[in-house]
Amino acid sequence: MPSLIYHGHSNFELLGGDARLLIDPFFTGNPKADVAADQLGPVNLVLLTHGHGDHLGDGVAIARRHGATVVAPYELAMFCQTKGCTVHAMHIGGAWTSAAGRIKMVVALHGGGVDGDTTGQHTTFPCGYVVTLDGKSIYHTGDTALTQDMQLLRDRVDVMLLPIGDNYTMGIEDAARAVEFVRPGVAIPMHYNTFELINADPQAFARRVGALSKVVILEPGARYEV
Repeated sequence: MPSLIYHGHSNFELLGGDARLLIDPFFTGNPKADVAADQLGPVNLVLLTHGHGDHLGDGVAIARRHGATVVAPYELAMFCQTKGCTVHAMHIGGAWTSAAGRIKMVVALHGGGVDGDTTGQHTTFPCGYVVTLDGKSIYHTGDTALTQDMQLLRDRVDVMLLPIGDNYTMGIEDAARAVEFVRPGVAIPMHYNTFELINADPQAFARRVGALSKVVILEPGARYEV
């Protein structure tokens, strides 16, 4: 049975079998992070939803330290390759069955800049991921607005990880609507209360979701068995 560990903001660690995956590994500079990047155990894959600093985070350093493969939209993957990473480039709608599990890249609406790219040549499309480990599907939406494309995943997701912090992403109202679109077994809020501008009340989100899905609110460092 796979499990996930929340490291604050949008940073999740997924574990299944012998696989350890990180999604948006923002540790350094993350006031909510429960551990430092160099305290992590062996990592197989680093999944990046986009190139902003609070999501690209420590991805390059972690991938190089552990010999992990960076999975990202093509342009962002090429940027990471210039930094010495082994990469697996993908794009929206594509799926890849890795040794760790099946990874499908899905739509997210957000900005495409890449932190550290001084040339601008690596501007990318942001994305979300549906990761299937041991028969369980985990949907990390990435930073996104509410989109009608989410309805395509209805009743196909065991756990949905979605932002509620507003301003840069969905707020509570739209996030609850996203849960209505997808109808996951479990909804876990993310991307809130890291900085003042994205402060939000996860209990208010839970109340708005109501009986549509089970809402699990994780503190940084907490583990959830899928």
